[in-house]
Amino acid sequence: MKILIRQAVSSDSAAILSLIKELAEYEKELESVALELSDIERYGFGENPLFQCLVAVSEDRVVGMALYYQRFSTWKGPTFHLEDLIVTEASKGQGVGTKLYAEFIKIAHQKGVERIEWNVLDWNTPAIGFYEKSGATILHDWSSVQMHKAEMETYLNKLK
Repeated sequence: MKILIRQAVSSDSAAILSLIKELAEYEKELESVALELSDIERYGFGENPLFQCLVAVSEDRVVGMALYYQRFSTWKGPTFHLEDLIVTEASKGQGVGTKLYAEFIKIAHQKGVERIEWNVLDWNTPAIGFYEKSGATILHDWSSVQMHKAEMETYLNKLK
């Protein structure tokens, strides 16, 4: 399988959304995907993009992606957060994920970021093994914290 890794363009938005939904289905969270095609186009390719995305293309078809964005660490400085590294089920085991991962790391290194980071579910042992083999450190002493829009509104209303 010949694979080309390139920066995503707006016309890749439907494929990006499809990959997001495929990952959500794998994680048994498909109903949690609220994004629509217009959101991908606006947030990724609009006037002020909030993310960047690499896509893996084989035979003119997007078969994987690495979606990331810039963050800032008060201890380290500029960092990149890899939100998702996704490969279609049909393309797994063919080096697509490794090529996307390597290109993401190459870009981060060239941009001079001090750290790259991402989350992995504790039950996703294939992904954990992949990351550990690459030299990444799995942090077991940190917990992810999230607050969704409804919780933000509840909290802010309590302050009134």
